[in-house]
Amino acid sequence: MINKTVKNAQEALQGVQDGMTLMLGGFGLCGIPENAIQELLRLGVKDLTCISNNAGVDDFGIGLLLQQRQVKKMISSYVGENAEFERQLLSGELEVELIPQGTLAERIRAGGAGIPAFFTPAGYGTEVGEGKESREFNGKMYLMEEWLKADFSFVKAWKGDTAGNLIYKGTARNFNPMMAAAGKITVAEVEELVPAGELDPNMIHTPGIYVQRIFQGEKYEKRIEQRTVRTA
Repeated sequence: MINKTVKNAQEALQGVQDGMTLMLGGFGLCGIPENAIQELLRLGVKDLTCISNNAGVDDFGIGLLLQQRQVKKMISSYVGENAEFERQLLSGELEVELIPQGTLAERIRAGGAGIPAFFTPAGYGTEVGEGKESREFNGKMYLMEEWLKADFSFVKAWKGDTAGNLIYKGTARNFNPMMAAAGKITVAEVEELVPAGELDPNMIHTPGIYVQRIFQGEKYEKRIEQRTVRTA
């Protein structure tokens, strides 16, 4: 069995270049590839197209890449927690494609499944549908949406093995699995890395066939976007 382990994020991100399209897994700040993002900051690559459900917050996650002007375009669904994102959008510094969340998920899944396009009713008759092909099925109008794929997909899992098999925990299972299948090169960072054969096959969410590089991450902060504390 192929051992896909690399030493660290620096080795895992070899080959990332300016102008690439990247997928970054997670939902909000849950299950995001924190170590990969820090390495992207260190590398200083720019003109990136980032596909992610969220844009992080101002001082964490993808928000750090936005602060350093490394992102040219964001393809996202929910971006309301990031003031710097808003500023760059309104000033015209950042190109943005906002997509209904279910459509975003399905476009990514389609990319991993090799399905170039599909039809969905979401967004028909709104700005989302401008310039897109539409078609009627059983008396209802649908928009054609194309797949999304990436040069690199960066995902974060709770546990993985040296063959690249991954198990996610809780909310981290939202976008990470489908992004893992949609990248030309998928890099997985995990909290716990175990030898191949130790994971229960029935519990694996992403088979190792989709993962090219895996490493054990470190110093995870696991921040919360909005923390509300009740006063006594």
